[in-house]
Amino acid sequence: MAQTVCVIVSASDRERLEAIASDHNRPRKHAERARVVLASLAGEPVQRVAARLDVSRPMVWRWQQRFAEEGAAGLLRDKTRQPGKLPIAAETVAWVVAMTCTDPPHEATHWTGRAMAKATGISLRSVQRIWEAHAERIDQIQALDRTQPGLPLKPGRCGTMTHDYKRHGTTTLFAALNVLDGTVIGRCMQQHRHEEFIRFLNDVERAVPAGELIEAVVDNYATHKHPKVKAWLARHPRWTVHFTPTSGSWLNVVENFFSTLTRRRIRRGSFHSIVDLQAAIKRYTAEHNAEPKPFVWKASAASILAKLDRLPAPSV
Repeated sequence: MAQTVCVIVSASDRERLEAIASDHNRPRKHAERARVVLASLAGEPVQRVAARLDVSRPMVWRWQQRFAEEGAAGLLRDKTRQPGKLPIAAETVAWVVAMTCTDPPHEATHWTGRAMAKATGISLRSVQRIWEAHAERIDQIQALDRTQPGLPLKPGRCGTMTHDYKRHGTTTLFAALNVLDGTVIGRCMQQHRHEEFIRFLNDVERAVPAGELIEAVVDNYATHKHPKVKAWLARHPRWTVHFTPTSGSWLNVVENFFSTLTRRRIRRGSFHSIVDLQAAIKRYTAEHNAEPKPFVWKASAASILAKLDRLPAPSV
């Protein structure tokens, strides 16, 4: 049943309401509230007033009541509301700032937002706001074996590293990521030839329980298509290999593991030898497998293909 509210307005209040409703320099919400009260003067049902002004019935009731309680002045201000979430306590903010200047856990080279959020029990966005307010974020810097130790991060001062470094060689990391549970099988080798690749295939073959099929997505390297590799695959019929297209290695989910390994353990690290580097990679892989999480694509295939359709047609 439609409700009817009788709004009584004095001559002076009516003039003020009309002035507010016609003043284009005022906020739109003020003019809309004044029009609600003016439209209610005829005593029409709330439903009809709401339909005429294209607003909701609760809005008509709200501003009719506000005008009755506070007059025209009450239409020009919003009531204060309780915040949806309580602000972070000053003690927590100080704790995050202090922890940022300490060594991160698990031999990581620096604190990440997610690691800090997990350690302090607050959200990632809260950590980011605290860091932004205290200017504790620093850019990612590649680090090898620096000639001098860098200065640690402190409040108001970024961590430092020397620009010169020593090279101690390279290592090749072969890694296979299980897309179902996020676990990684990794092995460091000196080279990336078909011999090393076959040894890594044997590692995966032994790790996967017998009877289970293996769908492997690998980069489109010539090493992975060597005749001896093809012969190995022919002797292991449960394997099916899918090659990523040229320049499309980013499609391989294991690249996400390589990215996090680089950002959290390698880029800012300092390694005195290849053995030191390989040991750090092995420890990180073990820590990752202790709490594995599968990587999930956030974008759907349909949205990715839609972006491709929006690309300009190639010129002939």
